[in-house]
Parts: sequence; C-alpha cells; structure tokens
Amino acid sequence: MDINVAKPFIKATTDVLSTMAMITPVPGKPFVKKDNVARGDVTGVIGITGEKNGTISVTFTKDCAVNIVKNMLGGDIEDIVQDVKDAVGELTNMISGQARRGLSEMGYVFQAATPTVIMGTNHTIQHVSKSPIMAVPFSTEAGDFTVEVSFE
Repeated sequence: MDINVAKPFIKATTDVLSTMAMITPVPGKPFVKKDNVARGDVTGVIGITGEKNGTISVTFTKDCAVNIVKNMLGGDIEDIVQDVKDAVGELTNMISGQARRGLSEMGYVFQAATPTVIMGTNHTIQHVSKSPIMAVPFSTEAGDFTVEVSFE
C-alpha cells in the first residue's frame, strides 16, 4: 500500500477531532500491522467499496474515548456505554468521509457503509481485505488511538 494513502487519514483525523472534540491529536509513524488485535478498547469500523474494497477503523483507549465524548457533549455523560458507542461511530464516519474526499483527489473513489462499533479489552478487528493493514498511531493529552486502513 502506498504510504501517501495515510496522508488523507492523518489530515481527516486531526481535523475531525480538533473540530468535534477540541483535541489536537499528534500522529505517529505509520506502520504495517501484523495482527488483528485492537490497540485499544473501543473501535469504529466502516466498510468501503469502489475501485477497491476494504475497511477503515479507528480504535480508542477507554480513557481517550471517554475524554473525547465529554468534550463533544460539553461535560457529563449520562449513559457512558451508549454515548461512547455513538460518538465513536460518528467520529469514524466523519473521518472516513473526509479521508475519502482526500483519496478522491488522488484518484481513488470510495463509498462507505454504516459504521459498526466494537467494545471490549483485547477485541479483534476483521478487515475485509487480505491486503496489508496500514496503522497510524495518534497520541493526545486524553490518551491514545489508532487509525487502520486496509483495501485491495
């Protein structure tokens, strides 16, 4: 996978989280992920189709997810599980949408499905493509998260 494909995801992630959660994520060095174990506790996964098929996932540590949701909601969380699930799904959708716009400028055109959210320690992420999984780690003052992309 072309490393330049990471650029629209890095920009989309930074833009979405700074706008929606007032958090400035710092991207780390992209790497090829060798397993399917999530690098956090809550993951939004969205399927993409088009010239290529694949998946995009965003996995947050519990602390990071809770802090982001508090920022998005402006304070207290009434139903932590449901609010985190809803927020992670929405953030995944927004990151996917903005990144797909960036990919279209590179000649890749994708449509996306509705995101699914998976929660739990040591859960796994099943990417639909057998292609390598490119992962981009991010750090924030609120905790860490990882964006993964895999498409044929």
